[in-house]
Amino acid sequence: MTPTPAFADDTHWEHPHPRRGFFTDTSICIGCKACEVACKEWNRNPADSDYELLGSSYDNTGGLGADTWRHVAFIEQSRDRIEQARESGRALVDLGMPRVGPPAASSSAEPASGGCGCSSGGGGCGSAATTGGASTAQDGDSPVLDTPDFRWLMSSDVCKHCTHAGCLDVCPTGALLRTEYGTVVVQEDICNGCGTCVAGCPFGVIERRDDGLVEPKTQRGAAPMPDTVKVPQDGIAQKCTLCYDRMKDDQTPACAQACPTTSIKYGERETMLESAQKRVAQLHEQGKTEARLYGANPKDGVGGTGSIFLLLDEPEVYGLPPDPRVPTADLPRMFKRAGMAMVGMLALGAVAFTAGDRS
Repeated sequence: MTPTPAFADDTHWEHPHPRRGFFTDTSICIGCKACEVACKEWNRNPADSDYELLGSSYDNTGGLGADTWRHVAFIEQSRDRIEQARESGRALVDLGMPRVGPPAASSSAEPASGGCGCSSGGGGCGSAATTGGASTAQDGDSPVLDTPDFRWLMSSDVCKHCTHAGCLDVCPTGALLRTEYGTVVVQEDICNGCGTCVAGCPFGVIERRDDGLVEPKTQRGAAPMPDTVKVPQDGIAQKCTLCYDRMKDDQTPACAQACPTTSIKYGERETMLESAQKRVAQLHEQGKTEARLYGANPKDGVGGTGSIFLLLDEPEVYGLPPDPRVPTADLPRMFKRAGMAMVGMLALGAVAFTAGDRS
């Protein structure tokens, strides 16, 4: 497959390599954090927590950061919230187009708004769907919940590797670059720690490291190194690289390889998008109208993302912006207005000078 014309045109990307990316299917995530641990282990990222639960959820890291490039969120939902998610999902599918004649009678094929279809003990909604069928149904209703009162949403978040990458646009040193696979990485030996990229990311993914020292990747399998020979990285911006070093050797990123449920899939971005669309259609056929994609729209505020997510509720529930927009998208309009203001000021100055000279 070749890069999509929109991506190539938007990013001036001339590499023959197809764009790579993730498809994270939250409907089969069980919250095991294997991806989070594998990411830390492979990239030699230091621990950023004391392994104690936060108190706000069954989590100990809280979110993405310079030391956590994959983060698994735990979201508990009541039955009322599930019903709201189903209704919002239906609204995304139903375009509300006008028709001629009286309202159509309700069809038995229309998805019911009952339970969510979690398998018992499966963790995330839709776990049973990995076998190709729905969970157990009762009396012809939609599949029942794994508990009577609530469900868990598990979501493994990661850098989006945007088509229009705000961090890449605003970096003053060239420390951030787009690789031949269409991903965005930080060159830590060039980064000066200015933090401009932190403000330029609409997802709050990239941050500056403040723990000082890390072990280099060349020390894999060796005994822990003393602090005197570790690599200083205090203040250096860090984020997911989509395991660029593994990609160059035709290896799967560590998080995707470690995922036991195949919730994290890796491959050519267009193939991942096709898989994501088929998965949403499958869930809709099972009556799970809350399923929707995030990052798959090339006309959104970041031109679509390299990391596509299947969500079971609104993006805000997962801590994602509903309408992300790269800050640099407004620069042409800002420069145009600034130019118009400057021309106006010069014109006024010229008029004032001329009028004063005549007087």
